[in-house]
Amino acid sequence: MKIILNQTIAKLGKEGQVVKVADGFARNFLFPKKLARVADKTSLDRLEREQQKAAAETEKTRGNAEKLAAKIDGQTVRVIGSTAKGATKLFGAITSSDVAEAIKSTTGVEVDKRTVALLHPIKRLGVYNILVDLHRDVDAHIHLEVANQDGLLGIEEPVAQVVEGSEAAEAAAAGKGLAIAEEAPMSEEPAPIEATPAEE
Repeated sequence: MKIILNQTIAKLGKEGQVVKVADGFARNFLFPKKLARVADKTSLDRLEREQQKAAAETEKTRGNAEKLAAKIDGQTVRVIGSTAKGATKLFGAITSSDVAEAIKSTTGVEVDKRTVALLHPIKRLGVYNILVDLHRDVDAHIHLEVANQDGLLGIEEPVAQVVEGSEAAEAAAAGKGLAIAEEAPMSEEPAPIEATPAEE
């Protein structure tokens, strides 16, 4: 007997699949439990309509995901965390919810926090490349800046104020006893600054 499975059954087939089984198995087990139905013309026509509708919905969902990806892919968003002075380790942790909110506030695009692919919460200042899995076939990448209350990414000066090769920046740094950072450290604590004793 040919039947249409109403749900996926191990070693038999997937939901919506037409399979052939013994008459007794269908009548005594599958049909009473509503796990399958007879694959007659009416049922097959209905199945075809359902599959066409599902395919159209899937294509629509994918199209919407592609539009979202085009708006956020490559964007830089920022989250502010709390740290002790001179430290890069956060008091709390940045979660997928925080990233989703940062995406919304920066780009105006609302994404489900479940699409933000964090293997684990972020616990340090720095810059991170984050995958946003919008659809089975569509994803986007964003740059996440995790800064502290002063706008630092783990360096001695806010990124907006650091100008490489600038004499003014070098002079300011020298006056404070600091070195100009070329990159924001990703995971290490900043090295302590040794004070230079004053000359007599």
